[in-house]
Amino acid sequence: MTDTAALPPRALLERWDAQQSAYVAHRELRFQAMLDVLRLGLPESFHVLDLACGPGSLADRVLRAFPQARVTAVDYDPVLLRLAGDVLAEYGDRATVVDTDLVRADWADPLAGERIDAVVSSTALHWLSPSQLLRVHTALAGLLPPGAIFLNADHLRYGPGNETLGVLSDRHDAEVRRTAFAAGADTWDAWYELAVAQPGMPPLAAERERRFTDRPPQPLAPLHFHLSALRTAGFAEVGTVWQYLDDYVVFARR
Repeated sequence: MTDTAALPPRALLERWDAQQSAYVAHRELRFQAMLDVLRLGLPESFHVLDLACGPGSLADRVLRAFPQARVTAVDYDPVLLRLAGDVLAEYGDRATVVDTDLVRADWADPLAGERIDAVVSSTALHWLSPSQLLRVHTALAGLLPPGAIFLNADHLRYGPGNETLGVLSDRHDAEVRRTAFAAGADTWDAWYELAVAQPGMPPLAAERERRFTDRPPQPLAPLHFHLSALRTAGFAEVGTVWQYLDDYVVFARR
């Protein structure tokens, strides 16, 4: 890597967005679908919980789109949490960043007493195993008031019986990556190398390695599992509000 100069947090977030768009086709359209649901389904003033918020990309969009909204953004990656905290600090007390581990049974304890009107997540919950995901959904069902909204944007791969669609989706993903990288987007590895080279980040990178060393990626659960898990957890209504090949925005109402 040759670009080691210190970058402002928002510049690093912009490079994150370009990097993520290499892996998620039409990423802004999925975000727009989520923002539309929040706009149409909630009053002007509301509180959003951003699960596994990463560097604050989705939280930033929510706060910009809704001037009376508050966001609590949670993650377990100390590198991404630092960047989220730096980026979202410009929103003052409308944004809170919390270090918590969704794998732990007590992950929601820091939220006790908070009224949460909506939960959002993007390209993150696939890191959870099916049993862990069900526990998170169950905790959310106990945390949210009736009528609260849940929105999860992620790749939910096609399973048996949809082999052709699976192949086409994989080909499309490869095309999107080639085009984005040719246009100068960072790979995930290149972006992370740049992030941890920023002032104050190396100790956080070491902590990240310690936290995640025994957590391999999980097999991606198909759409029907996510919908079934939400129903089992106690959500009253589940479905989808956006799809492009195997990329979905899943919706649930408490």
